[in-house]
Amino acid sequence: MSATNEGWMARAALRSAAWSERWFPDAWVFAALGVIIVAVAALAFGASPAVTVNAFGDGFWSLIPFTMQMAFVVIGGYVVATAPVVARFIELLARAPRTGRGAVCYVGLVSMLASLLSWGFSLVFGGLLVRALARREDLRMDYRAAGAAAYLGLGAVWAMGLSSSAAQLQANPKSMPPGLLNITGVLPFSQTIFLWQSIVLTAVLIAVSLVICWFTAPSERNARTAQDFGVTDTATPALPPRQRPGEWLEYSPLLSLLIGLLGLGWLGYEFATKPAVTAIANLNTYNFLFLTLGLLLHWRPRSFLNAVSLAVPSTAGVLIQFPLYGGIASLLTHAPGFADATLAHRLSGLFVHIASTETFSLVMGVYSAILGFFVPSGGGKWLVEAPYVMQAANDLHVHLGWAVQVYNAAEALPNLINPFWMLPLLGVLGLKARDVVGFTFMQLLVHLPLVLGLLWALGLTLTYLPPVMP
Repeated sequence: MSATNEGWMARAALRSAAWSERWFPDAWVFAALGVIIVAVAALAFGASPAVTVNAFGDGFWSLIPFTMQMAFVVIGGYVVATAPVVARFIELLARAPRTGRGAVCYVGLVSMLASLLSWGFSLVFGGLLVRALARREDLRMDYRAAGAAAYLGLGAVWAMGLSSSAAQLQANPKSMPPGLLNITGVLPFSQTIFLWQSIVLTAVLIAVSLVICWFTAPSERNARTAQDFGVTDTATPALPPRQRPGEWLEYSPLLSLLIGLLGLGWLGYEFATKPAVTAIANLNTYNFLFLTLGLLLHWRPRSFLNAVSLAVPSTAGVLIQFPLYGGIASLLTHAPGFADATLAHRLSGLFVHIASTETFSLVMGVYSAILGFFVPSGGGKWLVEAPYVMQAANDLHVHLGWAVQVYNAAEALPNLINPFWMLPLLGVLGLKARDVVGFTFMQLLVHLPLVLGLLWALGLTLTYLPPVMP
């Protein structure tokens, strides 16, 4: 179906996607510009050059543990999703839909539910499910719409689940950048993603997203299949045979079993000696669980290592951007200027000035959504902005856990049209961003007012709790 036969909203989305692909720079450029802008602002508000450069350099490596944790979220999700037994499970799941439109909705539901566990897993698992559905000769499914549905996990609800980097960070004092712990204290999951308000918001987003999937998926007559895009070889490549005797341990399950037993033993001890919510809130435990499970599911070390090699390129943006975020966070909180006030204090004062306790959720949601388009960080922006955002929440007596969720929910909105986080999924599908953005843009048109309205309304049901220090 040509673009001229689409509705005006879809045509506008395709045009914006084409413009974005031509003119939108790499996300690292925005992080680098952020460093320059914040450094110049610090100097403008009275910080000395020596204080400014020292703050940047001191903060550059301050987030290395969290950087590696986020990289392993991607790697662990990819490793588990590509394990042979999971691939067979995906083939089994792909038998369920009976119509092309139903298949699109089915992919959307699976993707969103998977993203509540791991956004990295959701992207790959959803993409492989679309590929498996595309192999069915009896099913005429629009490949673009299905690809867009597979992206809904990251574009709609990922930050409301266990892999929310902001919620994970706030629940783990050792992962917080300098200065943030004194502002927020520790916020357990019970005060963020497990609030009943968060659960209601997530459920509504899933339901509405599926309705949009149903009404925007083309009919079978107008559907464009994987073959229409030249995507024909969609089968997952098999493990190559062993070539030399020295590789026998790589192809034997022995090492996987032994290391897996050690890993399962440690995980068992963690969950036996701590409440389940406390154990899974530790990002190291979370990633350890996925890597152990991935190793065992791949069975042979060579299969596991091949999966890791394929996953690592997807972590490049995290690895190269997060040190810059660390530098920005330090410039905001450790470069005092006039009246010994940092930029974080000045920004928090601005929020207090333009927002009230009742309007904080709405103001913060709009701010997070706008900035999220220019800095597609998958949660990394929270490292930069949390100090002044949470200080403003304290000053206005806004529930701190809900302030985290406001930022989470709104940050996901620009993902629906920003191609940055689509790249791993598009690589699996063999598509371009412009092929799916027309459908995700339709989601954004509904999600934007819905999310902002729910954030405001649900926020009114919560009361302020003072920070709890570890």
